[in-house]
Amino acid sequence: MEKREPVLSMRDLAVSFQASFGKIRAVRGVNMDVYPGETVAIVGESGSGKSVSVKTIMGITAPNAVIESGTIKFRFKENGKEQVVDLLKLSKKEMQHRIKGKRIAMVFQDPMTSLDPTMTIGRQLTEGMRYHLHLSQADADKRAEELLEMVGIESPKERMKNYPHQLSGGMRQRVVIAIALSCNPDLLICDEPTTALDVTIQARILQLILNLQKKLGIAVIFITHNLGVVAKIADYVNVMYAGKVVEHATCDQIFDKPMHPYTDGLMKCIPKLDDDDTKELSVIKGMVPSFDDMPAGCAFCPRCPEAREICRQKMPELVEAEGRKVRCFKYTKEWGE
Repeated sequence: MEKREPVLSMRDLAVSFQASFGKIRAVRGVNMDVYPGETVAIVGESGSGKSVSVKTIMGITAPNAVIESGTIKFRFKENGKEQVVDLLKLSKKEMQHRIKGKRIAMVFQDPMTSLDPTMTIGRQLTEGMRYHLHLSQADADKRAEELLEMVGIESPKERMKNYPHQLSGGMRQRVVIAIALSCNPDLLICDEPTTALDVTIQARILQLILNLQKKLGIAVIFITHNLGVVAKIADYVNVMYAGKVVEHATCDQIFDKPMHPYTDGLMKCIPKLDDDDTKELSVIKGMVPSFDDMPAGCAFCPRCPEAREICRQKMPELVEAEGRKVRCFKYTKEWGE
């Protein structure tokens, strides 16, 4: 049986930001593998390092960001030959010409800030295809119409003449997805693409992404704080907290039996239809620690109902337990000492 290779393999990624009061360590040793045709969801509260991790893949971090360690190996075919490159070692010119928009595409949260209000939809759709695929204007226009039809937009030829403000929020997001898919990428990164949409449009966009993934066989990284979205779209889940992955498991494992106390807390926060109306919603007490004032041990320790002295003293490693990976002393010999 032929061994499957990941499209993207991230190892020990650490990213910090230089601030006036010192260094903020936003991502602290993250590992992640993404395989063709699979969706990896990254979940966690705001400030957990989700977006910083994927923006580093795209090379679009803030000017004060510093990549302290790690590799991001990306596998793709170029001129008929398989290539494996470390994205962190590519120059800005190489990223622009070989990777961004062509091999790796990104769909952002707010389509209105992703689209240029001064350019027609057609021009924005064809621009990348003309640059990366070297298509003529006529061929790019034809491909753009096919893409708009693929993402469920009616009268694509007419919509090509529209400006972003003339479309609804759901249609704008479909256009952004069409732009992301225009150059047949190997990896699609979705950074909370449905947050600004109402639930009915959200469901359509999620189904659209799933259908396109099956049809095109692309790998997807999906960032969200919505566990309902995770249940619908993910094959694997990385739960992040304070810049680290605290649990990595299949989607079914996460929902059947969350093992890390933080993951368990997130699951308990989901309201259930059969709950008593008088029952208070569960919450995770406390706040995510500030990056400039991290606890000496486990970052979740101050909020964890099961914390012991060892949790306050040192950070647990990500260990294998019951067919998944979890960062908690409960699953090590040290827990019983």
